[in-house]
Amino acid sequence: MPTYTVETTYRVPVYRQRTYHAATPGEACRQAIDDDDWSNDKLDYEAAADAAYSGQTVPVPSHFDETIQRKAAHFEVLFGFLKIVIADQVGQRRTDAYWLARATAAIAKAEAILDGARDPDEPVAAPRPCHVLAQLQEDRVRDQIASIIETGPEFATLTADAVSDGDIHAACLSVAASIDLSEEIGAAEFRAALAALRAAKKAEGS
Repeated sequence: MPTYTVETTYRVPVYRQRTYHAATPGEACRQAIDDDDWSNDKLDYEAAADAAYSGQTVPVPSHFDETIQRKAAHFEVLFGFLKIVIADQVGQRRTDAYWLARATAAIAKAEAILDGARDPDEPVAAPRPCHVLAQLQEDRVRDQIASIIETGPEFATLTADAVSDGDIHAACLSVAASIDLSEEIGAAEFRAALAALRAAKKAEGS
């Protein structure tokens, strides 16, 4: 069994405390960054209870945090957005399977990071890419509304302007979630299989 030598280190922060006159906490932080006098610096374990810890703490803009802290804080925000988007896309069945698998793996890793756990096992093989056969576009749905009003007595009292973008969006979500295109997809898969076989046959004869 192999052996490994691992060097583990930690750094004790060096800090200083200095008072600045400023209109806002952000302005005070900016003055501290511009101040290059470190003659009264201390190591972290030398901290003493003085005026810096006796007053009320105030929040400061996040851009004064260290880069690693900013990344960590923003990580949770992006992670939350990713989960919402993926859940929405799955519900509408619009997400390419290849990218859905990658996003799902990214979510699993993010959850492991937040839980302090090891990364999840990588999938043995990524799913093969799929191809979009059709898109339900809301602007094209709106284009259909005027002609439906002209030919359909049921909607004679309505105008195209009476249909809001929200109405169209909700309708598209409903149709995308309920429509069954399995026959059309099956036919497309069969035609693609035939085309692939013919390409392979042609290559064999060349």
